[in-house]
Amino acid sequence: MPLQLIGPVCFNGHMARGKGKSRRRRKDWHARWEAGKDIHEPKRQRLRPPEVKLGEGSFATGQASELDSWQQISGMVTGVFRRGTFVRVDGEELYCGIAKTFRPPEGFEHTSPLAVGDACIVALVPDDLVDGQVELDRNRMDGMILSREPRRTVLARPEPRSDRRRDEYDEEDFLKVIAANMDVLMIVAATHKPALSAGLIERFRIIAERGGLQALLVLNKIDLGEPDAQAWHSVELLDLEVLRVSAAAGLGLPALRDRLAGQRTVLAGASGVGKTTLINAIIPDIDAATNTVRAKDQRGRHTTSQARVYNVPHAQGGLIIDTPGIRELDVGLRIEDLPWYFPEIEAVAPDCKFRDCSHTHEPGCAVQAAVEAGEIPPRRFESYLRMRDTVQ
Repeated sequence: MPLQLIGPVCFNGHMARGKGKSRRRRKDWHARWEAGKDIHEPKRQRLRPPEVKLGEGSFATGQASELDSWQQISGMVTGVFRRGTFVRVDGEELYCGIAKTFRPPEGFEHTSPLAVGDACIVALVPDDLVDGQVELDRNRMDGMILSREPRRTVLARPEPRSDRRRDEYDEEDFLKVIAANMDVLMIVAATHKPALSAGLIERFRIIAERGGLQALLVLNKIDLGEPDAQAWHSVELLDLEVLRVSAAAGLGLPALRDRLAGQRTVLAGASGVGKTTLINAIIPDIDAATNTVRAKDQRGRHTTSQARVYNVPHAQGGLIIDTPGIRELDVGLRIEDLPWYFPEIEAVAPDCKFRDCSHTHEPGCAVQAAVEAGEIPPRRFESYLRMRDTVQ
């Protein structure tokens, strides 16, 4: 008599994993079918935005009713880390957690919950909750972030989600926000050491325009001579506002202070161009850390490990923010993300004949047709093509 296998069996002789659940599921389907109910399980829907997860050791367990009794004050986020957030309140840096009841403003669920520059409401931890023991107070939060205001401007980039976390019906990109509510993106470049890069400057300009910021090019190290003529000609075609300075020699600094007065400015630029040296020159007595350019390849070393906020010494005030997150704007840029930086191209691209149209040579390209019709400025389309060439 031939050997018969009853039920699913694995090589180790045990019942195959998960088959018991399958039988229960079939029985449940059959019972629903006999009762005349719908046998198709509806897709689960998220009824509310996801809660922000906090690290251990914070006041994350506090209930909303408890937080309501704490003193509340507005502040500006100056640093976002895995286990906490720094918030600037009246010139003082507070280490804060995020309340369980925190939700991004409606319509901003697909962006980073908090970023440098965000305006937020903080509930200050009462003094009577401090036990005085240093070893226990080390992880104590100064406050809890309850909410944040909608953002006026953003420096952001699309961020791909892993396949495990992607919803097949959700086509909206997730935006990694680097800085929020800034007025000016100050792009610092150098005439020499390192050499002027027109391509990088153009990328920063496009990112600034996409986020609603003014782009300002500050050409540093003019005491070392004029930049390469061909590179500078490419920069002039970008039609940027330019200020020429020398942080080391003190040239052009008064005009730069006047330009930044009353503005919230975030710094951008390649390492080694003198961003930190420029801050030391603009704002005396702050002694920000600096590094020299490597002699081997004339490239700079990064010196900023977390965001720094500086007050502009001017009657009209103003802030300068130097954040390491700005480096992420130029890292890992994908070709499929390029249309996001050009809203006028992104709006027309779905009308192209081919879904994967590169907008460079394909027949039936709606983007090229819009350029020829004057609906898309030629300068913007040329920027798109140059940016595409640098990504490939």
